[in-house]
Amino acid sequence: MTDYAMIINGKKVLSDTTFDVVNPATGDVFAKCPRATIEQLDEAVAAARKAFPGWSALADDQRVKIMNRIAGIIEQNQAELAGLITREQGKPLSGPGSMFEVGGCMAWTQVTASMKLEPELVDDNPEDTIELYRKPIGVVGSITPWNWPLLIAVWHIMPALRVGCTVVLKPASYTPLATLRLVELINEALPPGVLNVVSGSSEIGNAMSAHKGIDKIVFTGSIPVGQTIMGRAASNLKSLTLELGGNDAGIILPGTDVTPLLEPLFWGCFINAGQTCAALKRLFVHEDDYEDVCQKFTDYVTKIPVGDGMDEKNLIGPLGNGPQLETVKQYVDDAREKGARVLCGGTPCSGPGYFYPLTLVADVTDDMDLVKEEQFGTALPIIKYATVDEAVQRANSLDVGLGGSAWSNDPEKAKAVAMRLEAGTVWVNAHGKLHPMAPFGGVKSSGIGSEFGLEGLKAYTVNQVVSVAK
Repeated sequence: MTDYAMIINGKKVLSDTTFDVVNPATGDVFAKCPRATIEQLDEAVAAARKAFPGWSALADDQRVKIMNRIAGIIEQNQAELAGLITREQGKPLSGPGSMFEVGGCMAWTQVTASMKLEPELVDDNPEDTIELYRKPIGVVGSITPWNWPLLIAVWHIMPALRVGCTVVLKPASYTPLATLRLVELINEALPPGVLNVVSGSSEIGNAMSAHKGIDKIVFTGSIPVGQTIMGRAASNLKSLTLELGGNDAGIILPGTDVTPLLEPLFWGCFINAGQTCAALKRLFVHEDDYEDVCQKFTDYVTKIPVGDGMDEKNLIGPLGNGPQLETVKQYVDDAREKGARVLCGGTPCSGPGYFYPLTLVADVTDDMDLVKEEQFGTALPIIKYATVDEAVQRANSLDVGLGGSAWSNDPEKAKAVAMRLEAGTVWVNAHGKLHPMAPFGGVKSSGIGSEFGLEGLKAYTVNQVVSVAK
């Protein structure tokens, strides 16, 4: 097996102990990953703190030049990084899979490099000139999830580097390898200590959350873990950006011809096997159109090839790990036992790996786990409604609000409905599409703060007001 190493202060670092990394398409262990100690985390934080003064003082155009070089490094190593993602996470090489993910890493790096936070003139009067500057916050601790392991790491790393912060990154224990390799490659362009990565269990994440040497935590993941991080971060009043779970609703308006919308609807629901925080996870359909939409969507879904992501004919891969497979299975079984109708799928695939077929479930009720909980997988409840007001009320009834969407042959009518949804981002005739210049974040329990764009850059800074007396 290939040796994978952490990067601390620009150097490859191993550990006395390792943990297994499993290929979700086969269920087999294919690599060992170093398990960091708390002492190694301390070394990484110390390296980041030591590197911060020099990196933050570097001329802005020099940081831009380095980041554009990093984008080139990512592009040159796209195939290797995509292969690692597919083997450890399961998403296919094809379609909006691992090659797409690494391409997104390159694009996000380039766009982030192009942005700049200019000083703002607050007031200029006969007595004073008052300006607002934004200065880098310091050392950033990044804790990333397993579903988009490389892209989300880039979402955390690049705005931090852009404004002059240094970073200590911990990838999810299910999917550490592509991230370790990415950080190794990026360090070819960075001074030692600017970007460090330590791999391990939740023990490392917990220690990062409370670490006195870390000034900000950026976390993408579940609501319960986000709440734990927030509590531990209170020890030194860390700044936080938390992008947490969603259970996004999509509403198909009455009278909509769904046929031209089937492709974007499918990917809005099932990109990355449904394992995306901002995927559509509750689909509301008017009672007059219900059976027609169920039939057309079932016909579309059953034609999508599912299998090992290393085979480029497949567009959907396995679920990312055993616990996620069990969660999806339990939610579908619960719905079926309570009277729901399984339109397709509904039974775990035979053979190796964590495969669950693309599954549509009709005649569901709001008390079913498949509706009220975030399933995060290849199963979608289709919910019948009588009026648009009812659909909006039910869509907003949960204590989450990451994304939402409305679907119609009349986009303006759909926009009016979408804007009634309690969500940080809403889409019309699409779902889950993100843009590096558009701020992204949730409301209610779906998170704190925004990522992307100038708002995302500001999250890695502290304000300094400069008042000059005349």
